Amino acid sequence: MQGLLSIYKKELADHFSSYRFVIIFALIAMVSFITSYTAGMHLRESLEGVAKPKFVFLMLFNTPGAILSLVQFVSFLGPLLGIVLGFDAINRERAQGTLVKLVSQPIYRDAVINGKFLAGITTIIITLLSIVLVIFGFGLTLLGVVPGIEEICRLIIYLVISIFYISLWLGVSMLFSISFKNIATSALASVALWIFLSFFISLGADVLADMAAPVDRQGYTTPEMVVKNARIKERCSLFSPMVLYSQAASIIVNPMEKTTSSFIVMGPLERLSASRFQNPLSLGQSIVVIYPHLVALVAVTLLCFLISYLVFMLQEIRT
Repeated sequence: MQGLLSIYKKELADHFSSYRFVIIFALIAMVSFITSYTAGMHLRESLEGVAKPKFVFLMLFNTPGAILSLVQFVSFLGPLLGIVLGFDAINRERAQGTLVKLVSQPIYRDAVINGKFLAGITTIIITLLSIVLVIFGFGLTLLGVVPGIEEICRLIIYLVISIFYISLWLGVSMLFSISFKNIATSALASVALWIFLSFFISLGADVLADMAAPVDRQGYTTPEMVVKNARIKERCSLFSPMVLYSQAASIIVNPMEKTTSSFIVMGPLERLSASRFQNPLSLGQSIVVIYPHLVALVAVTLLCFLISYLVFMLQEIRT
């Protein structure tokens, strides 16, 4: 435990004193603040003179600012924070010759990787929490609305989802840092995997859906084929962590969203019944909707760290 605590403190100090972390934190914080400030100004102008909605405070997080909403922005650029914190966690120690010195001390080998991973998670938590608190202040100042208990609970759950999402990429980058001796190679591999899983999975889902259930753009396709095409796209897109995070975060931050599916088939009586119930989902109902997504994010994050842990423990450390 003493060795783990020493590694943890040392890595935490390195993160907050490194220039690359300061740069990426400043970039994320600046864009987040500008996005939230713009969204807050639009909301104040739109709600001036009218009754405020029930969850107006949460609109700061799901209303697009200049380009994207805060949820969309974190889903796109949040992984960069995890990659920056972990792409050279182990191979930098190898290159500098300090890894051998670490394990030669009365420090267990697993304390090295556990301390580094915990320090990275702590840095992510502090970063996200500070950004959310500043946006919280924007909401109090610009909208003049005090959030309710349910809104605060939803923001806490949103923070937890975001922490696991970015920690997933921290685990991935640490795995590449363990697997590759070259720092540049591990950084490029992490960025390449991020681009592939975040952007090319959706393109591949479209291609696969069109191959399995072709849809005629002229309107001659049967409704069953259209539904099958949409279902294949949605299921294949779930292999992307960005899609999992975006859907889960949107449901939590926007109580008016009832489902993660973008394609719902309803008959006339079902539409009539649904039109009567336009109230927002309760917090418990929203959690039930995103429960599979949250379990998947947590499982994949833990799996990435477990693989990194096993690979590091089985590696030979030479002088």
